[in-house]
Amino acid sequence: SAESRTPYLDDEDASEQLAADERVHAEVVRGLAIQGREKISGNFRAAVFGANDGLVSNLALVIGVMGSGAPTSTLLLTGVSGLLAGALSMAAGEYVSVKSQGELLEASRPAAPATQLAGELDVDANELALIYRARGMSHDEAEAKAQTVFHVLQERTAAADASSHAHAEPAVEEEKSHGIIGEAWSAALSSFCFFATGALIPIIPFIFGMDVLPGAIVAIVLVSLALMTTGGITGLISGKPPLLRALRQLAIGLGAAGITYLLGLLFA
Repeated sequence: SAESRTPYLDDEDASEQLAADERVHAEVVRGLAIQGREKISGNFRAAVFGANDGLVSNLALVIGVMGSGAPTSTLLLTGVSGLLAGALSMAAGEYVSVKSQGELLEASRPAAPATQLAGELDVDANELALIYRARGMSHDEAEAKAQTVFHVLQERTAAADASSHAHAEPAVEEEKSHGIIGEAWSAALSSFCFFATGALIPIIPFIFGMDVLPGAIVAIVLVSLALMTTGGITGLISGKPPLLRALRQLAIGLGAAGITYLLGLLFA
């Protein structure tokens, strides 16, 4: 973001080449940032959203039950139940989500022996072109690629014996990576731990035996600080102003808790 806010774009004394050079710098930094975000996207996403969900859902749950006039012991029991139920649900959902996505990508990944068999079977470049077109290439690109690969395969077949085919590198290029996906168990454990950590904060005052009203005030303050922290971190990682993201996170979290409190009052 800082590289994109270059003053040379509006500077009359700056040449067009200098302004263009600054824009290239921004794209280089952006490309490096994308690589870094892809590496942390899986587990980081589960951690951040797990913590936020724990903070908001358990605060809303406790505050909503408080609105019904429940005593401190009921608030504590409700908060602990919400922590366990939410953390287990988040972990199970994250595991199934990541596992299913990995299985889907695995089923869509090109089979390595496809082009190795081309040198052994009675196929021609048209068969290879079909493979490339099925993977998204245009007609002309697929034909050109197929002709090149077909000739390479013919040369390899003529020069190598049968055993060499088993270890030959696949000629068809692997499709581009769909992005790094965290392992299912790792994402599930991360989601469980961070949800539980977030959900623990709203019930800390009641664990120490505070009364309903002061305990609720302390819980709201603690959750507000935590929401602003996670919102600011998310803003920094995404390259956006952290303060605005922190305030947005705070408004959403307290808004959800406020609505649940009103529902508690309404239905007692």
